[in-house]
Amino acid sequence: MSESGSLAPKRPTRIRKAVVLVAGFGTRLLPAAKSQPKEMLPVGRKPCVQYVVEEMQAAGIREILFITGRKKTSIEDHFDADPELERRLAESGNQELLKELAWNNDGEITFYFTRQASQRGTADAVRLAEEFVGSEPFVVAFGDTIVRSEGRVNLLRRMMQSHASGDAVCTFAVEEVPPDEVYKYGVVQPRESSPGVEFGVVGLVEKPDRASAPSNLAIVPRYVFERPIFDAIRLTLPGKGGELWLTDSIAVLLKQGQRVRCVRLGPDEKRYDIGNFETYFKAFVDLALADERYGYLVRQHLEQKLLEL
Repeated sequence: MSESGSLAPKRPTRIRKAVVLVAGFGTRLLPAAKSQPKEMLPVGRKPCVQYVVEEMQAAGIREILFITGRKKTSIEDHFDADPELERRLAESGNQELLKELAWNNDGEITFYFTRQASQRGTADAVRLAEEFVGSEPFVVAFGDTIVRSEGRVNLLRRMMQSHASGDAVCTFAVEEVPPDEVYKYGVVQPRESSPGVEFGVVGLVEKPDRASAPSNLAIVPRYVFERPIFDAIRLTLPGKGGELWLTDSIAVLLKQGQRVRCVRLGPDEKRYDIGNFETYFKAFVDLALADERYGYLVRQHLEQKLLEL
């Protein structure tokens, strides 16, 4: 009960808004990312960031704010309507390509864009969304990370459900990684000794060595936040490179006693980071093989190449 005697307002049951971070430089993907954003590099037949947006759409998100940076205008162009291109395709009778371009023609998702003027870290980028999200819960995703879900309910929708039922201020995704690779990631310290699919968190360690890692559960950049994250960002101290990091802001939430929870990637879900050429090539191959139209041709080609080795 509130002081006035009325029932406290309930959380919104539906999360409508998402923030997609696409402001990074992509230096590990030079020269391919010199004149185009790494998020626009093709993975199969679509740019990386379109997979992220389609994931949001499947989870029920209807408004997306992109936090962009310099030389990122092609992302805005990609998600804008192109009546002239559509007219030419219609006149040429290319209905197949028209269908592929029409995934958001009904305006189901509304896109917004704002620029992070200087590279001050992921937490600073999220801070720019404060006015956009208002008092609503919201999703944050990195635009260079694809999460492929083959199940009936995708990862993001599962996270939203867990966030609401667990009464959390922050819920994020994790995946098991080999112990020798924990140094590449932010790693969580679970509340339970044998955590299940969903569990509470008591600590975070950024890129630990194997000996000091509290687990082998690495953070996947998919988050659901409540408004207190903005207060935590204001209390976050600069970290590596003098930047403000989202993992440090989540650590502030934990110090405040806020409820932070995790959801594991399932066996039918896989993360692809388009952060360097090794992971980019692997993502391209996997998603090309999964392509309904060209996958079997790619598979035949790879089988032939293996025979030649």
